[in-house]
Amino acid sequence: MTRASILQGAERRRVAAELAEKYKAGATIKAIAEEVGRSYGNVHQLLVEAEVDFRLSGGHQARGGRIRKASA
Repeated sequence: MTRASILQGAERRRVAAELAEKYKAGATIKAIAEEVGRSYGNVHQLLVEAEVDFRLSGGHQARGGRIRKASA
């Protein structure tokens, strides 16, 4: 297995935005990580940087459809 390249600057922001779109379209963090060959933690961090509103884990919605805000 090859190591994923380090993302910095504009490239990091571009990738974070692409991953955010996949997540907003319904993909799970795990599925995105597997698709792009990065760790769950790395994908999660990129989504935090993209200021994504995270869904509750397990596909469950809180009463009233509340969504957890990413904490920095």
